[in-house]
Amino acid sequence: MVVGTASDVGKSQMVTGLCRLLARRGIRVAPFKAQNMSNNSFVTESGHEIGRAQGVQALAGGAEPEVAMNPILLKPTGIKGSQVVLNGRPVGHLGALEYHRRKPEFVGPVTDALADLRRRYDVVVAEGAGGAAEINLLDRDIVNLSVAVRAGLPAVVVGDIDRGGVFAALYGTVELLPPEQRATVAGFIINKLRGDPAFLTGAGAQLEARCGIPTLGVLPWLDDIALDAEDSLGLAGPRPRPAGAASGAPSGSGSGSGEGDRLDVAVIRFPALSNFTDFDPLGLEPAVGVRMVDHPGALGGPDLIVLPGTKATVADLDWLRSTGLAEAVVRAGRAGSLILGICGGYQMLGQSIHDDVESGRGRVPGLGLLAVETVFETAKVTRRRRGATRTWAGDRSGAGPAAAGYQIHHGRCRPVAGPDAGRAWFGLADRWGTEDEGLVSPDGAVLGTSLHGLFESDGFRAAFLDYVAGRRGRGIPESTVDFAEARVAQWDRLADAIEEHIDLAALERIIRSGAPAAETT
Repeated sequence: MVVGTASDVGKSQMVTGLCRLLARRGIRVAPFKAQNMSNNSFVTESGHEIGRAQGVQALAGGAEPEVAMNPILLKPTGIKGSQVVLNGRPVGHLGALEYHRRKPEFVGPVTDALADLRRRYDVVVAEGAGGAAEINLLDRDIVNLSVAVRAGLPAVVVGDIDRGGVFAALYGTVELLPPEQRATVAGFIINKLRGDPAFLTGAGAQLEARCGIPTLGVLPWLDDIALDAEDSLGLAGPRPRPAGAASGAPSGSGSGSGEGDRLDVAVIRFPALSNFTDFDPLGLEPAVGVRMVDHPGALGGPDLIVLPGTKATVADLDWLRSTGLAEAVVRAGRAGSLILGICGGYQMLGQSIHDDVESGRGRVPGLGLLAVETVFETAKVTRRRRGATRTWAGDRSGAGPAAAGYQIHHGRCRPVAGPDAGRAWFGLADRWGTEDEGLVSPDGAVLGTSLHGLFESDGFRAAFLDYVAGRRGRGIPESTVDFAEARVAQWDRLADAIEEHIDLAALERIIRSGAPAAETT
């Protein structure tokens, strides 16, 4: 089990790297996280929803993502509440205190899911959440070291040295743990070292002398390991950059007017932003700059404005209006910026949203840029979808590039007939049926779709960016980015770093020995 001293110390990356490393050695490996809190989710082939990190960790390990890898997913809908997704299906919305009170009800599904994976895989790498020693939560913990105690798992604790205080954080974590949980901790890993490791000489030994736990290694800071970030904390760190970009350079120009022939893409940073990994592939394109925008003064006149997914569509639409960004987006669109809405952003672009499910607000007017109405339904759509673009660059009949993505939504967008009805963007044909999807305005300047992950398809991404550039009367260099290869290269960099900087012999002994002091079930 991999736990941390805090959030964003590198637990998810450590698990991803371990899954990749073990898979490269021919070991059947699966990730596991009992409870994930994230609005970045992944849809399995069976149509279940799990945390995106667990989906990517499974792929890194050569396994098909499945619901047992993340039996509980919490999707925040506000400061104090979340939608609870149990075994891949939403079961309701709970406030934080109510969920904490009811945690014992979820121990059974967590235990069953982990046992199921352990029966079918050689190694399961479990991940904790947040800090492992949050003493206000320990009495009902179902995701950190209580899992290790119940299942007899050895654990390593990861700390982030980049933010300072790593030795106090590691020592304090184990000192705050109850004895049965402390007994599962078999090693420390120090992560994100930017400096010379010589400055740490002897520090691991001093730490072990104080608490009896060895340091297994020190991982360096890895630039650009930024695909598929776990949650919005990742937005404050490095984001994907084009190959060859200078370390520390921003992925977008930030000028609002592009940079030479580079396309300027402005993504609205909603308070309840979800699935922001949709834009990772764009960040890898040398001809594209991607920037996040949260106030009107930063918008400018980009080539493309994206209203992304959100877990609180109506609330974020209110925010868009209250900040003045709604007016700024409309104004930029009239001046020539292409506007794209994805999922919740698509719903906002329509004429109205009727929501008695998520916000309970009933009918709310949209931005009126697309001829669709959205009705929220209790049943949630979670599907992987495939098809082809049905219309492109104003051609109503021609077939465009292949499209593959996934849907996660309660709101159903329904076209409204009329002279400004627009046209369907995609023709989907897969195991879930055949249907038209998405909408393009009659003048081709506003587009909406419920499909996440579209830009991971290289052909679609290249054609779409060419369309954006063409509307500005410009051309862009042909893309040479293979997103799948770029993602695999990141997994391999993580695995290589673990192989080089972690005591693998000690780690293997920990994996094989289990936690002898733990109470097993």
